[in-house]
Amino acid sequence: MAPTLRRVTAMAPLHLEVLAGAGALDRPVRWVAVSELEDPTPFLEGGELVLTTGMRLTGAGAAAYVSRLMARGAAGLGFGVGLGHDAVPPELLEAAAAAGLPLLEVPRDTPFIAIGKAVSELLAAEQYEEIRRAFAAQGRLTRAALRREGTAGVIGRLAKEIGGWALLLDDTGAVRHAAGREGEQGWAEAVARALEPELARLRGAPSLASLALSTPGEHVVVQPLGRRGFFAVGSSRPFSPIAHTVVNAAGSLLTLALEQGREQRAAAARARTAVLRLLLAGQAEAAAETLEALGGRLPREPVSVLACETADADALAEALPCFTAPWEDLLVALVPEEEADRHAARAARHGRVGVSAPGVVLGRPPGGEPRGTGLSTGLDQARRALVSAAPVARFADLAGQGLLSLIDPAAAASFAAALLAPLREYGSRADLVESLRAYLASNGHWDAAAQRLGVHRHTLRYRMRRVAELLGRDLDDPAARAELWIALCL
Repeated sequence: MAPTLRRVTAMAPLHLEVLAGAGALDRPVRWVAVSELEDPTPFLEGGELVLTTGMRLTGAGAAAYVSRLMARGAAGLGFGVGLGHDAVPPELLEAAAAAGLPLLEVPRDTPFIAIGKAVSELLAAEQYEEIRRAFAAQGRLTRAALRREGTAGVIGRLAKEIGGWALLLDDTGAVRHAAGREGEQGWAEAVARALEPELARLRGAPSLASLALSTPGEHVVVQPLGRRGFFAVGSSRPFSPIAHTVVNAAGSLLTLALEQGREQRAAAARARTAVLRLLLAGQAEAAAETLEALGGRLPREPVSVLACETADADALAEALPCFTAPWEDLLVALVPEEEADRHAARAARHGRVGVSAPGVVLGRPPGGEPRGTGLSTGLDQARRALVSAAPVARFADLAGQGLLSLIDPAAAASFAAALLAPLREYGSRADLVESLRAYLASNGHWDAAAQRLGVHRHTLRYRMRRVAELLGRDLDDPAARAELWIALCL
């Protein structure tokens, strides 16, 4: 921030005396300009302390001279006495007082260059202080990134550094971490929704870019984090150069943390999948030992199995304080039986959840059968429960009901795989299987299905035309719909 006129006039060696405009001494001084022109304003940018001896200044032109300086945004006027004038002309003093322009008397013994040097030193000191503060803020952000909280710590620290709020969003625009307005319920989700058009613009940009938005009451910066998501910051004040430096530093730290975290999460997920594979093979003791070596523990028995369909397995795994493991296209969670409802409700915030019947056991006596429902059966139950369109579907509520219970599982699964293969092999980024599931679950209502998928209804219409072409079926035919729905439920 530039030094103010008050600070400049307070420098005793300059011997400056304020004759007018004392109420405006808090104006920042961005430079010192010396000029004897009748109109120096074409050579000013605004914020200058203009110094003159009044060689060409006449009493009649004083008011116009002051008016031009005010219109240009000059910080103040310093008048040197002892050369062309023994004192500041009364007409100039009167005009400055009337306009509110700070007017300083510069004595004969104070050369103009001394004032220029003094202001330059103040500006340099301010710039150094800004750099020092920026480095200090970067240090605090780095320490936050190295703590256990990771990206959440960086977001919290960033909100404090800019005196506003900060959001970390995934690539879909969902909120992962938020800080800065903890007293306001639902503020983070509201901001994320408001920013969705801007996020769409960033996703469509040919190269990574950032956006700056300003309203009378708020200033916002949005930056992409590679292809892993976005972060946004907001403040009631415009962002200063130091604030932009801090924001950019936070962006670099978040990008690095997300990339490193992705690799670590992927390795941990593979290890948990190996543990789940041991459990399914009946090797509970080996699974427990392997998990303990990774710093985890199996839940106490009996357990319930949750089969979770989600677009962000990492976020769901972080949200569930239990054993989780990727398995095929699902995230499987093993939870104590009495905690199944609580964990299922939490998982449902990230996608659909199938819950097995209670009483699943993980162990197997040596050479014998499981003591109760085995894990393989429990996992199969949880997966079958997902035929329901409910956010949380329990196998106990579905078992033995409907036509699906009469169909041979192996034959039905083979039929479903063959029927849906063209959709699964389709090379587009669009998930046609899930789009078809949402369309059928919504009974062909475009708006409801599009809202469930989080896409525009025109996008869904295009996808359904593509589905019909790939499958060679008329989606308006009730028989075709029923056949496809059964295939999707298996």
